[in-house]
Amino acid sequence: MKDYSIKNLRNIGFIGHGATGKTSLVEGIAYTTGLIDRMGRVEDKNTLSDFDSEEKKRGFSISLSVIPIEKNNIKINLLDIPGYFDFYGESIQGMRSVDVANIVVCGVSGIQVGTEKAWDYCNKIKLSRTFFINKLDRENANFDKTLNELKEIFGISVVPVQYPIGIGENFRGIIDVISEKAKIYNYKTKRIEETEIPKELLEKVAECKQMITEAVAETREELLDKYFNEGFLTSEELYKGLLDGCARGEIAPVMCGSATNGIGMDSLLDNIVRFFPDPEFSLAQKCIREDNETDHICLDEEEKFSAFIFKTSIDPFAGKLSFFRVITGEISSNDLVINRLKEKEEKISNLYFINGKNTEKANKIIAGDIGVIAKVDSLETGDTITALDYNVVYDKLNFRKPMMHKAVYPKDKGSEDKINIGLSKIIEEDKSLQLERREVTGELVISGVSELHLDVVESKLKEKFGAEVLFKKPKFNYKETITSHSDVQGKHKKQSGGHGQYGDVKIKFERRLDGEEGLEFVDNVVGGAVPRNFIPVVEKALEDCMKKGVLLGYPLVQLKATLYDGSSHSVDSSEMAFKIATSIAYKKGIELAKPIILEPIMKVNIYIRDESMGDIISDINKRRGRVLGMEGEGEVKTVIAEVPESELYTYATDLQAMTGGRGYFEVEYSRHEELSKIETLKLIESKEE
Repeated sequence: MKDYSIKNLRNIGFIGHGATGKTSLVEGIAYTTGLIDRMGRVEDKNTLSDFDSEEKKRGFSISLSVIPIEKNNIKINLLDIPGYFDFYGESIQGMRSVDVANIVVCGVSGIQVGTEKAWDYCNKIKLSRTFFINKLDRENANFDKTLNELKEIFGISVVPVQYPIGIGENFRGIIDVISEKAKIYNYKTKRIEETEIPKELLEKVAECKQMITEAVAETREELLDKYFNEGFLTSEELYKGLLDGCARGEIAPVMCGSATNGIGMDSLLDNIVRFFPDPEFSLAQKCIREDNETDHICLDEEEKFSAFIFKTSIDPFAGKLSFFRVITGEISSNDLVINRLKEKEEKISNLYFINGKNTEKANKIIAGDIGVIAKVDSLETGDTITALDYNVVYDKLNFRKPMMHKAVYPKDKGSEDKINIGLSKIIEEDKSLQLERREVTGELVISGVSELHLDVVESKLKEKFGAEVLFKKPKFNYKETITSHSDVQGKHKKQSGGHGQYGDVKIKFERRLDGEEGLEFVDNVVGGAVPRNFIPVVEKALEDCMKKGVLLGYPLVQLKATLYDGSSHSVDSSEMAFKIATSIAYKKGIELAKPIILEPIMKVNIYIRDESMGDIISDINKRRGRVLGMEGEGEVKTVIAEVPESELYTYATDLQAMTGGRGYFEVEYSRHEELSKIETLKLIESKEE
């Protein structure tokens, strides 16, 4: 790889709705620049960026990939980012490492949920964005309709810098609006021929140029004055204005073409070189300085070295790969750096550029560029590495808490180690996953974004680590308590020759009312009916018994037990005898005190748009929940509700279906409350099955 300065770098993330052709677009650009001599196809499972076995099997991107190309001595890092919401963690990682997002839109389907989400996320992190309207060679493609949708939904800053020649089966070329040059694709020779603009499109191109001129004029006062006084701006002013406006997020240029046919790829590349922002235009990176002060650092190749680890990949041959973007300075092979979050020094012996699944040895990597460090175990996604004498820590990546949960069970007893090793590596790669051992149920539970997300994890465990698992519905944190009171005797007497066993207790059971869940033990024994040394034994035995209720074996809570009488034997009484007597009293007493099941109730914040409000509220009622209120202004509203945990098992998937992928939710524990008799019977029946 050649040496480049920061001005000669471009980092572009291709994002948008699933199946809009992002992978094909990256493939088309790579072919146009000569990186590959034959275009791969997603259907043929031979593209540069979808190289993982899971991606080939499923036919869509699961992990982001980096493909570097070169155009006019400009190094361009193309990041192919998954469009399916199930793998949104990859989007968060990818967007953190680019200077501009190219939102790919299907010319047939138009704006989809993923288009809106991509735009919203760019707004959230203040990332420059452009559009590429793809698949214009398809039946029913419509550039003008799609462009109008983009302008209507995202604003007048959306401007067409290209216009198609023909559409559908007649699509044959691209017009560059500013230069007013047409490029026709010759299907026979498979070459691009530059020509004049077809007469029937002159008026349309003039209209597009007017849109660009007005948008650019709005970005600077001197340009606006010139436009008012002279009525036009030069091509150079337009290109410079597009660069400035795009870098500040004020203008979103629109390009177009057909990735699979290679039409528009060279024009897109020309525009990337001309007015896509380089790293010097990137927003300053938020960080914490050595004195714990918050600061913002611009990308700068003259400063001391610092970089951010934005992705981790576990390669079966190369080992652990840590993807990073240099923020300041440069790093060279064999440099000594420090991992600031762990305060651990590391010598970087294996420094690479990445190209899809391949690596290329790098001597140095400068500010703004992307590279890979191999085989440094201490590095994790979200870490900051710096020169030893440069102390900054960059903002970590923020992933939403995953809401789809599955209990992990081995298919055979000998695979626990394989499962644990496999899961640890998968979660190291994908930080949008979480793994926990639930204390109450004892289950190992993995949490992901969706059913599909966890299905991929299950498949990876089998294919990559040889560990076959069963993903099951996790057990819910039910509890038991009592609603009445009882007064019982527990007596254990056994004679078998020699020393016998004798323990006798009388205990009153009632519900504890002070809000605490544990045992409230009252010692009211008088006259030594139960010897003092056995009273702590009774209390401890009751605590052990409460680990299992008498209805379905869930933990018993909120119990008050008063030990008031009993008897003992001078020879046969023992700790074991009094433990057994206590357990007899516990079982009898709890059964008489009308036990019930308590179910966990969760507070749920559901973020949706107005049009989904009715469906969401109706669905909450069906789930035995209740709406507490609604908040928010603008398009997104928050529905606040309480819903039993057991009713939320499939909610991550169901909410996506109800809102077309636009909604999401957050959950936190609220309390336990009594399970209805009908639901209790259902629970008992399900336990018996």
